[in-house]
Amino acid sequence: MAKAAREQTVTVDGRLIKISNLDKVLYPETGTTKADVLAYYAEVGPTMLPHLYERPATRKRWPDGVAAAPGGKPPTVFFAKDLGAGTPDWVVRRKIVHRDHDNYYPVVNDLATLTWLAQLAALEIHVPQWRFGRNGQPRNPDRLVLDLDPGPGVSLTDCAEIALLARDILRDIGHDPVPVTSGSKGVHLYAPLDGSQSSEQATTVARELARALEADHRDRVISSMKRSERDGKVFVDWSQNNGAKTTISPYSLRGRDRPMVAAPRTWEEMADPDLRQLDYADVLERIREQPDPMGPLADPEAPGSPASGPDRLARYRSMRDAARTPEPVPAEPAPDAARGFSFVIQEHHARRLHYDFRLERDGVLVSWAVPKAPPTDPKVNHLAVQTEDHPLEYGSFEGTIPKGEYGGGKVTIWDSGTYKLHKWRDGKEVIVTLFGRPDGGLGGVRKFALIHTGGGSSPADKNWLMHLMATDPEDLELRPQPVEGASTGSADIDFPEPIAPMLATLRKPEEFGNETGWAFEMKWDGVRTVAYLAGGRVKLLSRKGRDDTAAYFDVVPDLAAIPVETAVLDGEVVVFDPSGRPDFGLLQHRINLTRPADIERAAKARPAQLMLFDILHLNGQSLTKKPYAERREILEDLVRPQKGSRLQVPPVFEGSLGAASETAQRLRLEGVVAKRVDSVYQPGRRALTWLKMKNHPHQEVVIGGWKPGQGRRDGGIGSLLMGIPTPDGLLYVGKVGSGFDDRMLDDLMALLGPLARETSPLVGVPREDARDARWVEPEVVGEVSYGELTEPGRMRHPVWHGLRTDKEPDEVVWEGLPLPG
Repeated sequence: MAKAAREQTVTVDGRLIKISNLDKVLYPETGTTKADVLAYYAEVGPTMLPHLYERPATRKRWPDGVAAAPGGKPPTVFFAKDLGAGTPDWVVRRKIVHRDHDNYYPVVNDLATLTWLAQLAALEIHVPQWRFGRNGQPRNPDRLVLDLDPGPGVSLTDCAEIALLARDILRDIGHDPVPVTSGSKGVHLYAPLDGSQSSEQATTVARELARALEADHRDRVISSMKRSERDGKVFVDWSQNNGAKTTISPYSLRGRDRPMVAAPRTWEEMADPDLRQLDYADVLERIREQPDPMGPLADPEAPGSPASGPDRLARYRSMRDAARTPEPVPAEPAPDAARGFSFVIQEHHARRLHYDFRLERDGVLVSWAVPKAPPTDPKVNHLAVQTEDHPLEYGSFEGTIPKGEYGGGKVTIWDSGTYKLHKWRDGKEVIVTLFGRPDGGLGGVRKFALIHTGGGSSPADKNWLMHLMATDPEDLELRPQPVEGASTGSADIDFPEPIAPMLATLRKPEEFGNETGWAFEMKWDGVRTVAYLAGGRVKLLSRKGRDDTAAYFDVVPDLAAIPVETAVLDGEVVVFDPSGRPDFGLLQHRINLTRPADIERAAKARPAQLMLFDILHLNGQSLTKKPYAERREILEDLVRPQKGSRLQVPPVFEGSLGAASETAQRLRLEGVVAKRVDSVYQPGRRALTWLKMKNHPHQEVVIGGWKPGQGRRDGGIGSLLMGIPTPDGLLYVGKVGSGFDDRMLDDLMALLGPLARETSPLVGVPREDARDARWVEPEVVGEVSYGELTEPGRMRHPVWHGLRTDKEPDEVVWEGLPLPG
């Protein structure tokens, strides 16, 4: 077969993956091909990925299939831990430090990575019982596993009977296990852990449980590792809870004669005398028809995890038939942690006229039915009956619900807009100021309180009172703007797929060569932000993928006004000081705020600007393969200067590093970014076609401790002890005690207090600096500037610039002269 016919490139989750040899038979006994394996992992992926999320993946590869080699030799199989040189740069990897070396493991967090592994014929994926934390360090285990392995003469049914006995013991000590037929011979039992126990402690629990089973059933169970004693018994292997060991992942294929699967099962199935192992076709049929039995053990942080919380729209969907009503009936739960501030009041001519009052909250529209319309007299309260949560799409719904269907009758929008939140006590009290339409039923701005009547389990527990309150000037300030999902945008248009920001490589100005073919931009001292536009809706994502839409809502209206159907814009959020210079210190006061009231106050004092420097997608078309010069021209045509706009497309200096550097120094900016005019956009990569050059030494650092202050700072932080990750550990590079204001120090104390530890995480701290130091876990990243380095590699006169919440400690690299050693 011609090479072109045997290879093709597919797009999975926005990643280009070359797949080949689709007709290669990997399981000769069943004729299962690589194409079948890829199709299986593509379909099972959404169910499997939450169980792989942030776990280091060890892979077993059968590149030539599972059949014996010519001459009866065993099939070729590779047990892969570390990642090879050909690994795509978008594959997320995590480091595990061993005594004499480090290994970089992939974490299978997305379907693209799972597909890439399947293309390599990595039939089996093995993972430990722990996950990496956000700081890149291993957490304590979140689940306990027992491997019930049948000895000679023992059946799968025997293993299931022992699993039922083990379940009773586990439930007695507060753990509710889930069984998994291993796809090989036996059964795995998984039980959830709360993360308070170390791997050693979990291993001890598993060992004692295995011994208890053995003590009660010596004729059927053995916990000893001696193979010679396993005849006629079920071996309960407790050792896989060791932090260095792995177990076949739920839903992974097995490298056996047939494409069997490690398949989660129900306890009803385990009691079936005809219990059998399942192959991949069985498993696909199951996931199409029933929920994942291991769903409760999935990581709540994992995308698509069934354990991520209750489905707020389950009741709404159960009351409606999408084939019989024009109302929006989304198939999926509401998006996690949506933080918009939209409201809608709908006039509903059902059996009795009433008004549906809906506030956007946590990804849904929290809803009340108000029989007499919102009150217009502060002395007269109106009844409001809380109903089921509605999807965000309902905010723009108007139409007639057919007679006989739930809520049958005509629905029109009486008023809509945004609200300012004053108080939200779930089930007790809600106070909001509504900013309605000029021609809406409210007649402008109105402030309401909803107060629960205090009922119990009777139907009256849904009854609230709606009270009109007097507004004051403070209520009218800084009205929130609609963000993703708000009723003013079109929910029919999907946001483009996320794109990881491209990164620049550090260079010294004197190292820069020929300036021809380069464009030079200012280096803005802010927070990298990618803006996604869809049908008038806006979503802002940080470099780490955090949703920052609500945090910087003051730039949202100008983004929403850009005349596009869909777009993705790359830029930097900044806050200007009174002289018009971006000040990262001022921006610090807006980073990490979550309470709407705090965000509003900070935005009023320190309004944000979004400096846009690239466009990656426009109206359904990716622009990442177009040259920089063309992308820049499209951006400038799209986002034109407007008075009062919070969006800017800063000018570029083509072919003149000197002019750009002079301007950066005059404006006291951090430096310059050079970009090849013919360069493509490389998502998530640090490329040599983008170079950053700094005017003054700036350095990201990891905080390893602090020293108590004196005088005005007595009782608090006096200085921070800083480190840089190196192969030999977190190397101490000095202490910083200037650049702070009182609020920064208070915030740092609150942040570092829970991270206290007994010993220093830093290497090479002088005795005088270590004296009276308070050590902390090295999880916090900040940025400093400094004058120069002393001979031992310490910063002289460092100045604190602020926290870098967009960076993980393992991303920090030394950007100055070579460090000692």
